[in-house]
Amino acid sequence: MTTTDLASMTGLELMRWVQTERPADIPSIGRLLGMRFDEVDHGRIVISLDTRPDFANPLGTVHGGIAATLLDSAMGCAVHTTLPAGTGYTTLELKVNYIRAARTDGQTLTAEGTVIHAGRRTATAEGKVLDEQGRLIAHATTTCMIL
Repeated sequence: MTTTDLASMTGLELMRWVQTERPADIPSIGRLLGMRFDEVDHGRIVISLDTRPDFANPLGTVHGGIAATLLDSAMGCAVHTTLPAGTGYTTLELKVNYIRAARTDGQTLTAEGTVIHAGRRTATAEGKVLDEQGRLIAHATTTCMIL
């Protein structure tokens, strides 16, 4: 396990650490799905993953839960970048709109999460998932509770 003191980092520092270190010894949904932190800025995160056959729904396209997880991660991590050290958050609400199906053949899906409002008790963010051709796969909004 890592010896880095994660609790002493601000949210932005932690997200940048995850981006650069890619800690393989910390279990996470990102590790499970193969997510990459492509861009980490205050109030904004870009995460990508490559689709695979394991992501298929019964129709043979990427399951909507993959897009929802990608969106929840991007928007939640964007909120996290606005938080001071020792402060957490949790998703209170997630609203996803699915636009088109994505293939399971290794195409890259990219999610961008952007904070709309970061308050003392709640934060809101919006996100979108694009395929390799820049076509919109899904978009979403979230409300997070600040802990």
